[in-house]
Amino acid sequence: MTDTTSLPQTNAAFIELEDRVAAHNYSPLPVVVAEAEGVWVTDVEGNRYLDALAGYSALNFGHRHPDLVAAAKAQLDRSTLTSRAFHNDQLGPFCRDLAELVGKDQILPMNTGAEAVETAIKLARKWGYRVKGVEQGKAHIIVMDGNFHGRTTTIISFSDDPEAHDDYGPYTPGFTAVPYGDLAAIESAITDDTVAVLVEPIQGEQGVQIPKEGFLPGLRELCTDRNVLMIADEIQSGLGRTGTTLACGYEGVEADIYTLGKALGGGIVPVSAVAANEDVMGVITPGTHGSTFGGNPLAAAVGHAVVKMLQTGEPQQRAADLEATFRDGLEALIGKGVDSVRVRGLWAGIDIDPALMSGKDACKGLAKKGVLAKDTHGSTIRLAPPLTITEEELRQVIDALAAVLSEASDS
Repeated sequence: MTDTTSLPQTNAAFIELEDRVAAHNYSPLPVVVAEAEGVWVTDVEGNRYLDALAGYSALNFGHRHPDLVAAAKAQLDRSTLTSRAFHNDQLGPFCRDLAELVGKDQILPMNTGAEAVETAIKLARKWGYRVKGVEQGKAHIIVMDGNFHGRTTTIISFSDDPEAHDDYGPYTPGFTAVPYGDLAAIESAITDDTVAVLVEPIQGEQGVQIPKEGFLPGLRELCTDRNVLMIADEIQSGLGRTGTTLACGYEGVEADIYTLGKALGGGIVPVSAVAANEDVMGVITPGTHGSTFGGNPLAAAVGHAVVKMLQTGEPQQRAADLEATFRDGLEALIGKGVDSVRVRGLWAGIDIDPALMSGKDACKGLAKKGVLAKDTHGSTIRLAPPLTITEEELRQVIDALAAVLSEASDS
């Protein structure tokens, strides 16, 4: 057996090993992270990078935030897993405070974002049968074009991304996709069997697509009028990223069901959750849904520490305060290699001029300048730095992108 600790401490050596023994389901940048703290990571060769992706918002509070690490270490010395066959002393306090934070009665804890969405789908369908009175087997859910809710077979069944969708059939029925942000299309798609509308308040994987003002309030009103549950997938957009606790809160909208994840685990353990009021969550009864690891004491302790940070309002306020700097800096690049920009809080989608370079090439260029970012859908890149970033560090990100674009234009 090969001892990986004896590998040459070079990016190339670790990448070669990974390429041989790990499935090729990602195409990462040629950076091998060895250490991380705050907004910075260091590769095996000692090069430092500013992490402007933050684990797709899983690292909203930066790498190894001391409060979160302390919570994890303390719990590691006590208990890590009980299964839900027994109670543990961390779950109740975590669920109580998370429910209060997002304005709901009850929490159903899971592990990954995809699990949270699957749980919300099951919850909406069961509510449809037990409460709304939909005939068994006919529950119908409306989703959005361009959606990304995870990688399970049910979820990819209603994805329009060929890479996520193709070659995984037969597909799960019961979903209708409509154009994102189109209230009229949603209204036309609702039938007597419709139990829910599943929506990302901001579509992250699609390139930080922000719907027109008024869409979410209009959707809330429509769902109420037609007795349909509004499910908001806040897995990327929630927990401070957009300058509010939840992205729905930007326009004062309250969904019936929230799915939460990524940042809820503080970048330490996978933690996700579904939040709803008792009149919806009450259809879940013992034995009808579960997870061995969901709600484990280690996850609950870390998640609770995350909630306590958000209760102060400081992470949300920081994202809101830095939004103008972020937007102004990126919008100044329009016409200089950038076609358009979308910013909400500390989350940005940037459409690079495809005649200049691809999004992947832009990210490679940023990495050479010490900034890590991620491309999506060809010529778009996403920036989502930790909410702990300073204004000076944020300007470093913007300046690095400006330099990459300028060099490409000159070549």
